[in-house]
Amino acid sequence: MKNLKLNNQYDTKNIRNHPTIRQVQIIENKPNFPISWLNIQGYCEYCLYLEKFQGITRSATKQMIAGTKQHNKLEAEFKEDAEVKTLDEIITQSQSESVLSREFFVISPKYGIRGFIDEIWLEPDRIVIIDDKPSDKAYMSMKNQVYAYALAYEDMMDVDDRDITVALRTSTTGEIFWSDKFSSENREHIKGVVEHVQNLISMKDEFISTENPNKCNACRFNDVCNQMQN
Repeated sequence: MKNLKLNNQYDTKNIRNHPTIRQVQIIENKPNFPISWLNIQGYCEYCLYLEKFQGITRSATKQMIAGTKQHNKLEAEFKEDAEVKTLDEIITQSQSESVLSREFFVISPKYGIRGFIDEIWLEPDRIVIIDDKPSDKAYMSMKNQVYAYALAYEDMMDVDDRDITVALRTSTTGEIFWSDKFSSENREHIKGVVEHVQNLISMKDEFISTENPNKCNACRFNDVCNQMQN
């Protein structure tokens, strides 16, 4: 595959930060949140509330630090022989030959989501969107994250009619441990999840904490959480 690095050219002139919620931007008059939020939201919405809405910070865990280190290693190796191209150039080239890109930025003002895809394969007959994880178990929160990347890509590239496959890969081994077609059913599912997070931002929906005490015991915010399950 040809390694191509996306030259992000998104117009930031009309973007402003949300006045109270961390990482939320207002784009085209709609709140826009990072797709990575969905991994937190699927673990525990109240954890998302404490970190992003209340601004409570915690040090990164050993697993998070190790994941970042491995991610940076893969990105550095990719950049060694990657050519920088515009989005249009990458899409055009991928129509005739397979292209690999990392940290591929996608954004959808329509749905209010944005993020960087860990790795994307743009092949003449299909698109494969990959998210690297430190584990090898596919939780629903992880699936939602890659479904949302696919939704944003699809909305951003509405003229690209190639089938999209989403996948989760163990960052340390490079083995894909789960994959799925981005079907119409999955599309409608993730639209509902994204809409729910938008409703959390607008305070239309309430934050629901996990009922799993194991999650609570392992949570970085359990010392300040009043929702802990015993």
